[in-house]
Amino acid sequence: MDFEKIAVLDNDIEAQFVASVLEDRSIPHVLQSYRDTAYDGLFQTQRGWGQVNAPASYRDEILEIVSEARRQAAETTEPE
Repeated sequence: MDFEKIAVLDNDIEAQFVASVLEDRSIPHVLQSYRDTAYDGLFQTQRGWGQVNAPASYRDEILEIVSEARRQAAETTEPE
């Protein structure tokens, strides 16, 4: 099974949420953090938290999950 980059994740909370949903749906995936211990995460804030890799056949489903995670995050951070 070939894995490819599907999406860049913005932060660790988004990564945890996406991973949880992917695991619940039994979607094969690998999360790859951009954190570089040599630079103490200096560039991680510029490039995003990391990326989700998965088979291309799951691309649309994963992108929907990431989009939903971002929509929910935006709703919880909007001032009332």
